[in-house]
Amino acid sequence: MAEVLLFHHVRGLTPGVIAFAARLREAGHTVHTPDLFDGRTFATIDEGVAYANEIGFASVVERGTAAADLLPAKLVYAGFSMGVLPAQKLAQTRPGAQGALLFESCVPASEFADGWPGGVPVQIHGMDADPYFAGEGDIDAARSLVEAASVTARAELFTYPGARPSDRSSAERNKPEQRRGVEWRLRLRGERVAVAHLGCDGLTSERIDVCDDTLGWVPHLLG
Repeated sequence: MAEVLLFHHVRGLTPGVIAFAARLREAGHTVHTPDLFDGRTFATIDEGVAYANEIGFASVVERGTAAADLLPAKLVYAGFSMGVLPAQKLAQTRPGAQGALLFESCVPASEFADGWPGGVPVQIHGMDADPYFAGEGDIDAARSLVEAASVTARAELFTYPGARPSDRSSAERNKPEQRRGVEWRLRLRGERVAVAHLGCDGLTSERIDVCDDTLGWVPHLLG
């Protein structure tokens, strides 16, 4: 089983992130969820972004690196949106990386190193009409990264139809067209570890909704 270091998004270590980590633990994996915001969570994305700007995104990455320094070298690094920054940096630069799971964000590999490290598997997940992931260059960075990484390791880009809902009211988020139920089948070094459904219709015993609210979603857990 894998040991995973999972970084939260810009609204902080929310119940959605905690629940996602719990599902990985149920599958037998060890999961660490460091709080990069010192216990703060935010009701809106704008509030979270304001705080991240206040402390500096470089500080967020440094906090993620410090969290990794307390753990073994052989880790899978995972991150949601803002959390991709420390996850991707560590996967590229910290010896012993076992893999990377990058959700709804990706930066060029050249931001952190000369390229993707040989033999380190990676999965990148995002929505094909998302104005940020698809519209601001992340998907292009993801394609380039996967192409380069696939020379020496399993590297995959998964895209899903649609754009993420904006930070709307609960009623708006629960319209049928927003309850997409798209499956993410996550694998760590070839193992299926969880099935996550994208959407805003809550958490049940069979399903977990993990909404990447850094750039537009709000985790909405019902029951």
